[in-house]
This record gives sequence, structure tokens and C-alpha cells, in this order.
Amino acid sequence: MKKALCVLLSAMLMLGISGCGSMNNATKGGLLGGGGGAAIGAGIGALIGKGKGAAIGGAIGAVAGGVAGTLIGKKMDKQARELAQIAGAQVDTCTDVNGLEGIKVTFDNGILFGFNSSQLSADAKASLDKFATSLLNNPQTDVQIYGHTDNKGTHEVNERVSTARANEVKNYLTNAGVPVARMTSQGLAYDYPVASNDTDAGRAQNRRVEIYITANEEMIKAAQNGTLE
Repeated sequence: MKKALCVLLSAMLMLGISGCGSMNNATKGGLLGGGGGAAIGAGIGALIGKGKGAAIGGAIGAVAGGVAGTLIGKKMDKQARELAQIAGAQVDTCTDVNGLEGIKVTFDNGILFGFNSSQLSADAKASLDKFATSLLNNPQTDVQIYGHTDNKGTHEVNERVSTARANEVKNYLTNAGVPVARMTSQGLAYDYPVASNDTDAGRAQNRRVEIYITANEEMIKAAQNGTLE
């Protein structure tokens, strides 16, 4: 299992940008070891700049710190371990805009979709069924879905493709019973690569769908009251 530490410039902390630890597992998706899934770094990630990105999660008034933050972290760690069992899912921990631990799940587009298609494959549907079950079993979270492409073709075309793929994932999860009010989706074209677009291998890594799971207001209140299970 490889681990890559993302570095965030200190000036960006003033913008409320969130961080993610990153790792890979060729079969099922890596999960942070040691420290029970504690975030290991801050990621510039795919969610900042140009007016298209968004901080991970939504700002919810007073941030839950201390014991409440620890309870949320344990809850997220447990779900992350479950999600890491899904074929094709790379599972990382992250820090949301409230400073709380969240979960980042990355699916390679090659796993989700056929070539030049926004139609989910049969294997993708099986993985998303398990993903939906996890979301339904953990209802006190919000879900952000982002589609990404490589840089082949125009920005307009890639934005359309990335949006269609993010929406397809959202629609599938909705049909599987996940309340649409919990989810948002957005296409980010090739604006936020995680690898070089100069090689086939790098472009393959950039074609992906990222899903962020963060505590909602109900979870934060439950943690603050000591009733979060």
C-alpha cells in the first residue's frame, strides 16, 4: 500500500480549504493504516480555485471540537473501513471545512464507465449498490460527487462529460434510495489533475469520480450531545 502526502500551502488555510490523506490499493481501495484513519495531510485536491470548486462539506456554525470531534472521527473511520471493501474504491480520510474528519472515495472512470461513455457498467452498479447501502446505514452525512477528465479534447467537451458522469453516479445512488437532498454533483473537466496528462498512465489516473462524505448538522449535534453511535 502506497501513501502519498498532499501538501497545502499555509496561505490556503485562510480560504477554508480541506485536506485529504491519500493511498492506493490495486484491488479494493486503500484505507489509512496506523492512527485509525486520522488524516495525514492537507490536500490542494480537486476542489479549489476558478470559481468551480468548493470546500469539502458545508459550514455548520460552531465546529465540534474535543470529544465531539473524536466521536465523529471514530464514526467516519468505521464507515471508511466498510467502504474500503468495495471493489474499485480508493478510500482516504479528509478534513472538511468545519475541521472534522470526513471520507474521500475515488473511483477510476475506467471502472465506472466504458470508453467515451457516461453509462455505468454492470460492475460499477454492483460497487455503487454497496456504496449506497453504506450511505443508507450512515444517514447523518452529506455527499459531494465530482467528475474529472484528462485533458484530451476541449474544455467545454470535458466539462460536459465530467458533469454527465458525476450526475450519473448521483442519479444511480438516488435510485438506490439515497435521499437526493443529501447529495450534490459537479463536473470539473480537467482543471484538477492528480497526475501528469503527458502520459497514458497519468491521463488514466485523472479520469475519475471523487465522492466526499462529511458530517451533517445532525451528526455534529449528536456528537456534541454525546448521543452519536
